[in-house]
Amino acid sequence: METLERTAMRKVTRRFMPLLFLCFVAAFLDRANVGFAALTMNRDLGFSQAVFGFGAGLFFLTYFVFEIPSNLALERFGARVWLARIMITWGVVAGATAFINGPTSFYIVRLLLGAAEAGFGPGAMFFLTLWFPAAYRARALALFLVSVPVASVIGGPVSGYLIGLHGLAGLKGWQIMFLIEAIPSVVLGCVIWFVFTNDPKDARWLDAKEKTWLIDTLAAERLKRPVTVHGIARVLVAPYLWALAAAFFGIVGLIQGMGFFLPQIVHAFHLSLQMTGIISAIPFLAAAIAMPMWGKRSDARNERPFHVLFPLALAVIGLGGSTFAGSPALKLLLITIACAGAWCSIVVFWALVSDMVPATAAAACIAMVNCLGNLSGFVDLYLIGIIKDMTGSFDGGLQLLSVLGVLSGVLLAAMLYGRRLSRGHATSIPE
Repeated sequence: METLERTAMRKVTRRFMPLLFLCFVAAFLDRANVGFAALTMNRDLGFSQAVFGFGAGLFFLTYFVFEIPSNLALERFGARVWLARIMITWGVVAGATAFINGPTSFYIVRLLLGAAEAGFGPGAMFFLTLWFPAAYRARALALFLVSVPVASVIGGPVSGYLIGLHGLAGLKGWQIMFLIEAIPSVVLGCVIWFVFTNDPKDARWLDAKEKTWLIDTLAAERLKRPVTVHGIARVLVAPYLWALAAAFFGIVGLIQGMGFFLPQIVHAFHLSLQMTGIISAIPFLAAAIAMPMWGKRSDARNERPFHVLFPLALAVIGLGGSTFAGSPALKLLLITIACAGAWCSIVVFWALVSDMVPATAAAACIAMVNCLGNLSGFVDLYLIGIIKDMTGSFDGGLQLLSVLGVLSGVLLAAMLYGRRLSRGHATSIPE
């Protein structure tokens, strides 16, 4: 049986994880490359930091509005069709960012990009719950989510290089970057159409025994998980779900702040555009290395709370401490610790959420937590821009993110340890 299990999971992993990995790399490249564009785009278009932060954050506003409808559509039409549609749409919109000419067009494109991409992240995570039993889920989520820091590792040097092509074909460097980096999303969306399978029972690439084992294992897990939420309305008002979303707000804020403003922070070290791209990749490289190991450790020990809270504490200490660093090298080191900590925390956070929610409401629950938490992208980016304009420094904004991270840690600790979770797992969303 162990051999059958390993063979089946190896096939599932090979079938889906490389493609999902590449898709999420493309997603975050198109979402966050505006942080690199700001190195020259802000000057070319006369954007203040408040205008840039507001525009960058608008992505998360429409992402929030369309998140749950998009996930419901995914359940209706299937992952293959809907995820392919999402990727092709956002690729087209991301490329259109090359043609903005002022604040209004910038705001419109960012709103459209958020609407286009809404549902991809939680939809993909829900898709993983349909294929990966609980014993494999945290490491699968880690392999999926590690694509985000990898996108920054790749995107930093590539974006720096593309912006340096200023003047090619009569375009500005940031226009070239938006156009070229949008192409992979459209191509990968087409690949999803041909590769994805919506349900294990339709997996012709598994043999009969492997398919039976996977279907039976997933079905048995669903029976063990109590269904206490009936219907979307009940999900939306579950207090425990809102508490998780509030905690996620602070965690994801740490990541969004670093992702969108790190290029400008590093560029202030008096580096060239190309070197800024390379140095900005270092914190995300550390996160990419740490995430799979941390997710595997959480699965192996069947423990979630410590594996969420410890790296979150490191993230808060690192990011807050970086604002007092006296040298660029120390500042970069502390931001690297913060980046790795925040991403390791998120990996296990999503495994924890998938363990806690009822199977019949998993898509809506994941979407709810994700879309409410991601509102931090709108709020935090705008506030950081305002603080930068007022003080001339990003330090105040980073300190704000650290405080919100502390509040998230306190809330999670109260929820998890206060409910006396057995070996790190909640049982259900309470009535």
